[in-house]
Amino acid sequence: MKAVIFDLDGTLIDTEKYYRVLWPKALAHFGYELSDERALMLRSLGRPYAPELMKKWFGKDYDYYGVRAYRKELMEEVLKREGISLKPKVKETLLALRKKGIITALATATDQERADRYLKEVGIDQDFDQIICADMVERGKPAPDIYRYALLKLGLSAKECMAVEDAPNGVKAAARAGLRVCFIQDQTPADEEVMKDADTCIDCLDQLLDLL
Repeated sequence: MKAVIFDLDGTLIDTEKYYRVLWPKALAHFGYELSDERALMLRSLGRPYAPELMKKWFGKDYDYYGVRAYRKELMEEVLKREGISLKPKVKETLLALRKKGIITALATATDQERADRYLKEVGIDQDFDQIICADMVERGKPAPDIYRYALLKLGLSAKECMAVEDAPNGVKAAARAGLRVCFIQDQTPADEEVMKDADTCIDCLDQLLDLL
């Protein structure tokens, strides 16, 4: 094992809970209703899958990018008011991995501008050898593109790397790229469906050290 590639939202920073609330709120503003079950399905879902899925739900005239822009506005308001929190044991885990000589990278469904800003705010922007963002690849999660690009940038094979993901779409993306996948429970439990693609499960990041 030479590298660990982390997801960002819900894995390293405690932001998934906001998306779960703000997607329904943004949709309600435009006259749509979104169940909690469907809100969970949107986590880490990248393009073209999110626009396609939501047009299936709400019709071909649904303005995905208009609603998403409003949801991003709501998100910025929440983060300005409440700030961004790290998930438990993030800094300790990243430091311990680097002390062991294990490469750390990021593969996030968030675009580069926001990812860079979030990482700086929580003070871990210097803790990764590579940072791969959604807007650097053609297809987002659950396609394997972002992990394949991360492997290319790291110069490593899939067998030399482990992905850490909290959302089913991210787990699928990493598994499809051939990586071993560690699922960390956040908004979704480690149910049978998730564990079809994940190799192992943890409740807190510091448990990752025992696996390695």
